[in-house]
Amino acid sequence: MAKVSANYEAVYIIDPAQGEEGTAALVAKFRSLAEQNGSAVEVEEWGSRKLAYPINYKNDGYYVLMSFTSEPDFPRELDRVFRISDGIMRSLIVCKDA
Repeated sequence: MAKVSANYEAVYIIDPAQGEEGTAALVAKFRSLAEQNGSAVEVEEWGSRKLAYPINYKNDGYYVLMSFTSEPDFPRELDRVFRISDGIMRSLIVCKDA
């Protein structure tokens, strides 16, 4: 039997070149996307941190942790949106229930 919903965590790194307004807009975009497709959305902004290794010649990034509950199809769509969004350097989505 397929799972109806599960708990997920997504961590994504925003390019610091986006500026404060661009960063806030991206965080709001992904929060609203998660709220439309899931529930129990919590967003924790870790802020600007030094990267473990340079990504595209950049040494810093703005880290955001988002926890949510959704059906199994949404994380796949969220990952696709992360990949095509300008300003997202890296992202990782994990299922906490598995």
